[in-house]
Amino acid sequence: MGSHMAEFGISMDGRAPIGDIPAQARAAEEGGASTLWIACHLYLRDPITMAALALGATKRIKIALMAMSPYSTHPVFIAMAAASLEEMYPGRVILCLGAGAPADLKAAGIDSPRPLRTVHEAVEICRSLLAGEMTEYKGQVFQVSGRRLANGKRDVPIVLAASRPNMLALAGRATDGVLISAATSPPFVQACISHAASGAQGRSFRKLGIVYTKLGKTEREGIDPIRRPIGFVLRGAHHAENIRLGGAQLDQAALGAAYAAENWTEVDRLVSDDVVRRHAACGTAEQVRAKLAEYRAFGLDEVIIGGMDDAASIAAVLEAVR
Repeated sequence: MGSHMAEFGISMDGRAPIGDIPAQARAAEEGGASTLWIACHLYLRDPITMAALALGATKRIKIALMAMSPYSTHPVFIAMAAASLEEMYPGRVILCLGAGAPADLKAAGIDSPRPLRTVHEAVEICRSLLAGEMTEYKGQVFQVSGRRLANGKRDVPIVLAASRPNMLALAGRATDGVLISAATSPPFVQACISHAASGAQGRSFRKLGIVYTKLGKTEREGIDPIRRPIGFVLRGAHHAENIRLGGAQLDQAALGAAYAAENWTEVDRLVSDDVVRRHAACGTAEQVRAKLAEYRAFGLDEVIIGGMDDAASIAAVLEAVR
């Protein structure tokens, strides 16, 4: 992913209108962000389309597909998408793989058994295809029989989104970097990096983490708009350890039920001020800078600012943190 150790990236979650993507991408590039991380969430906007629009609207910023799931998209197609974007915009594409959000997969009727094996095989297939190899792969989950990509060898780093010990160790062992989810508390970031390092056994890998961020004239202006994005993430059962280490009190089952019922009043109640303070960087410019510095102190090479939903917000937060 290069020798330059970027300070900040920007993440986009697919909620903004598709027509806003070029302006948001330009704001990120002009504000000094090194990477635009485009999320793949089922039922939101298509990340490949978003990535193409963002790349076409900018000149230098890298674009990451984050995190493509082998449960919803076959690894061959994932590699095709990354290779096609990189062919048009060489040196500017990063591929991030991940199992995907269990609740969203379930809502689409997609089973997600054996995540460690499934993701591991997806990493190996994508690595082989992006290397331009004639790929012959016979795994327990996926098979590829003697085919190669038409694009030839493409320089696309592979990152793994992970939050559990074995998946984090796989990221350290087999990929170019580990991506730690949004809405994580600083102590959980530290634990994740430790697990990934144990898998790496001394090999170098990038440490990346998304931090939901909202800038306001007061702390209240920062906290209120970020409750629902944080709740969307923290409702997942795989965030139980993150919540425990962060120290906040949060009823995940009730939060999941409130989201399913679109009971936003209850979501806002459950995601308390204390939850937000422990799992995000919100408030005045000074408060945001201090919280992001806390995340960086635990070893992140790149802090990826999430929660921005328009070009003006992206420009403002990048100006504030720099």
